[in-house]
Amino acid sequence: MGSYSSSSSSSIFLSLAFSLLIAFPIALSSEVTPPITNHRGRTLTNGQLNIGIVWYGPITNVQRKAILSFFRSLNTNDAPQPQVSSWWRVVESYGSGKRIPVKVVNQVSDPNYSLGKVLIKDFIKVLIPKATAGKSNTVAVIIATKGVTVQDMCAGSCAQHGLIENQVYVAVGDPEEECPECAWPFMKSPGKPGPTVRPPSGDVGADAMVKLLAGGLAGVVTNPFGDGFYSTARGDVTVEASTKCPDTFAAVNGEKATNFVLPAIWNPTTATCWTR
Repeated sequence: MGSYSSSSSSSIFLSLAFSLLIAFPIALSSEVTPPITNHRGRTLTNGQLNIGIVWYGPITNVQRKAILSFFRSLNTNDAPQPQVSSWWRVVESYGSGKRIPVKVVNQVSDPNYSLGKVLIKDFIKVLIPKATAGKSNTVAVIIATKGVTVQDMCAGSCAQHGLIENQVYVAVGDPEEECPECAWPFMKSPGKPGPTVRPPSGDVGADAMVKLLAGGLAGVVTNPFGDGFYSTARGDVTVEASTKCPDTFAAVNGEKATNFVLPAIWNPTTATCWTR
């Protein structure tokens, strides 16, 4: 994010580049998806959303700062428009429309890869109670660093969210090495259209993980059980708030002059992809 830049000239460049992104939201796909035709799932849109984090592997300071700043920015209204909180209000609209305060209530570090460098769901299950401190009203967020493989991350799902023994979770990794397609548009990827953009923080991994985390968080709040939204009347093609708008992004402002590139999100009120 822009405030993490180490030199004034770099900061000016990033500021100008980010201004262009805000003026022209990133829409790099011509794919047209059908409207959502069926929604019968529950949501997590009532009351405060508590977050518990496991930092799995040696997370860098830039990455930790970016992710925690993103969480704080969800409920911050003192940034220039468009804001991260405006993006979050679209997520809130999937429920009653009431505000959903987000609070990080627990953080645990596991810098030595206690379960190895391949996180299958059985291992995510082990990490969940560490993230939540055993509290069922907390969303477990597993952040894995570069060199860790998160199950399914390279198999069409860049961010994983779901339910394990009635506990909701989100798991993301640093995709730079294994899944460059999940780090796009911050780095080139075969099959992805259009140019790349410079990550606002200057760190590809940090901004890629924020982007993936945002999509996973929107999914776990609006569709925690994985059966809420469909792209066909038969209910046989699933879709989510962020996956409904593939390869489209929103450049938004956060707390303390930070900047983020987040996935565009489907606005159920306007039936369009929100980008600003």
